Amino acid sequence: MSIGSLLLVNAAHPYRLQGPGPALTALEPESSVLLCQPAARALARLLDAVGGRQALVPVSGWRSHREQSLLYAQSVEENGPAFTAQYVAKPGCSEHETGLAIDMGLRLPEIDFIRPSFPDEGVCRAFRRQGARFGFILRYPQGKEAVTGIAWEPWHFRYVGTPHAQIMEERGLVLEEYIDFLRSFARQAPFQCRQQGRLVSIFHWPGSQPPEDLDLQAWEIASTNAGGWICTRVEP
Repeated sequence: MSIGSLLLVNAAHPYRLQGPGPALTALEPESSVLLCQPAARALARLLDAVGGRQALVPVSGWRSHREQSLLYAQSVEENGPAFTAQYVAKPGCSEHETGLAIDMGLRLPEIDFIRPSFPDEGVCRAFRRQGARFGFILRYPQGKEAVTGIAWEPWHFRYVGTPHAQIMEERGLVLEEYIDFLRSFARQAPFQCRQQGRLVSIFHWPGSQPPEDLDLQAWEIASTNAGGWICTRVEP
């Protein structure tokens, strides 16, 4: 069972940490930038695939609740509340607290921690276009501000895993829309598609507890943090 990969965290759905929190790993030796382990492994493969090890740098990954609180307060003081509301989530409402979000930037002498440079060209474009294949989505795309509540952030990527990232990209859905889309597919009539020639079946399970009779060798069950669970099966 996967608790985290499809967690929806925003102003309407705060992150409620249960237990010890995500298992984190450093992205580089002696790096202070951390991600949950599946996301860190996928990011490493993505960087290798686009040849981005030298040109790109992970700017910000997991943040504790305290770190997010300090960042929010600092931004309000330095940039004002209007700017902060666009680019910095309130404490408890930031994906960074889950260990599933990563801000990427070009490796420059000076890097803006809140808005790192990530242009739509070169290796940055390759990273963005290849991301879904490794489970990453551009979390706050242009034109979806009214849905996400966050301004366009071309540097902010979110690990949702495969095949979800590919489906979201193909349908032009952000995470809020994707979870709403899946609500209409029940266990008796799941959403189905093919990814890389393999049949994918996905359904939404309402309620506070996941289904107890699914074969966990075949199905992955992920909490949404928005009421219910997403159950996914990819044929062998």
